[in-house]
Amino acid sequence: MSDAFLKDAFVYLLAAGILVPLFHRARIGAVVGFIAAGALIGPHGLGRLADSLPFVRFITISSPERAAPFGELGVVFLLFLLGLEFSAPRLWKLRREVFGVGALQVLFCGVPLALGLALVAVPEPEVALVLGFALALSSTALVSQLLIDQHRSLAPLGQLVIAVLLFQDLMVVPILLAAELLSGPATDVLTLAAMALAKATGAVALILVAGRFVLAPLVAVAASTRSRELIMAITLVVVVGSAAVTHAAGLSSALGAFLAGMALSETAYRHQIEVDLEPFKGLLVGVFFVTVGMSLDFAAVLPRALWVVAGVAALIAVKAACTYGAARLLRVSAPAAAEAALLLSQTGEFAFVVLGLLAAKGVLGAQDAATLVAVVSLSLAATPVLARVAARLGRTLDARLHDALAPVASTASGHVIIGGFGRVGRTIADALDEEGVPYVAVDADPRRVAQARTAGRPVFFGDAGRAEILDRLGAERALAFVATLDAPNAAERMVAAVRQHWPGTAVIARAKDAEHARRLAALGVAGVIPEAAEASLQLMAQLLSSLGLADEAVAARTEQTRARIRDDIERRTGAEGI
Repeated sequence: MSDAFLKDAFVYLLAAGILVPLFHRARIGAVVGFIAAGALIGPHGLGRLADSLPFVRFITISSPERAAPFGELGVVFLLFLLGLEFSAPRLWKLRREVFGVGALQVLFCGVPLALGLALVAVPEPEVALVLGFALALSSTALVSQLLIDQHRSLAPLGQLVIAVLLFQDLMVVPILLAAELLSGPATDVLTLAAMALAKATGAVALILVAGRFVLAPLVAVAASTRSRELIMAITLVVVVGSAAVTHAAGLSSALGAFLAGMALSETAYRHQIEVDLEPFKGLLVGVFFVTVGMSLDFAAVLPRALWVVAGVAALIAVKAACTYGAARLLRVSAPAAAEAALLLSQTGEFAFVVLGLLAAKGVLGAQDAATLVAVVSLSLAATPVLARVAARLGRTLDARLHDALAPVASTASGHVIIGGFGRVGRTIADALDEEGVPYVAVDADPRRVAQARTAGRPVFFGDAGRAEILDRLGAERALAFVATLDAPNAAERMVAAVRQHWPGTAVIARAKDAEHARRLAALGVAGVIPEAAEASLQLMAQLLSSLGLADEAVAARTEQTRARIRDDIERRTGAEGI
């Protein structure tokens, strides 16, 4: 590992560790903090002082391209996790948004942007057309992260925005193909287009088919080993492999990761996978936003500052207006259309690729390319602010929108969460079914989970002792928690997690013996009766009945003995209210 790499890693972590909490505390958002950190430590920030102040080299990053691959990997993880939230049936329900609103958005934005470029900066109509459609695409990484941070990716607005972003990802191939053909022969256009379409279709089909018949069984086999390391390794192979397949086909790597996540979304393992990948995603996506900040070159912008500011304003205004029109044309509500329009009003990082390609081919001047890079960069930097404006605008247009976009970790609400789905867990689930009380269960045994899901039960694979898993199951809106886990330490971890994060929600736990009951009572579980003691009470009741005692007397004696056991547990733990 080189000294330069270690130095860059240190500078990145230091800057992010200082600025991100400050921006978060100011309620501006972590994304803006990462972008600001990149602008500060990049070659166009403090890096400009390196020649006159040599020590500055130790607190800046001079080669952003070294960090770029890690940032791209973060975007891949981000889209994979987003795909886990979107099953194939759910995506099919969004086909009008994907191929309707998405197609109209690209068309409505691409044409006027191309006309504007042709009139102002790019006289060649074919170059202006390619650039117009490249600028019409938005930032999948940035917008998706904002939606996830606000827990809105599954809300109606989030689904609309993600549907449009998915169609935009599909447009990468034709736009790149058109850019490649600008300075080359046009004789083989149809052949090249057919080959590109075939490769893209084949890549998507391969991931979807492999996801159903290979990836899901592979993860199931890994889960059967009870090894989190193996599950993590298999998941990483799936994510990176799917991204590589679509990238090789000319599509975005993020699209491949999304499709892989969608293929695993209907399995029982998605919550465990989400929790395991979350730390990697957060760190690497941060690297991506830092690289965006590094691309901001304010010194280069100053000579043409008015043009750049006017360009950013025009870009945002045109894209917002055209996106709003496309959404309204397909009967999206005015509040949702307005908020989606502002969220998608920036230009995505794909534009950097197209601008670099056109400049390298000599069909776009260096000065024009630099100006457009500045416009794109500033539009990205403005997006978090636009997102906040969008939320306020949406609530102003329709006060009911606030309820529709309430943060959710899952679709479950007013339910019971059962930890463990063995004999006791199934008995409780049966009782809840009979009473009409909704529930969701989590179990670490993949075979048990598979059997339950085959029977149509809402059971997921995961560690019930991890707060992140419980949160994915809608813990914040749960009526109660029930710990029926076989292993005593597993039940205690679940109870401890519930008491720490959701102290106001009732928690019931199964105790193996008196010592286990004492530990659970110490954690705050009320009414604990050891499993062995309860069995002895039932035996005692049967014996007394067989000896001829009246049912009332048997019930009274049983309850008296149960109370004595409970008092003994309370006395030993020093707990109150048990």
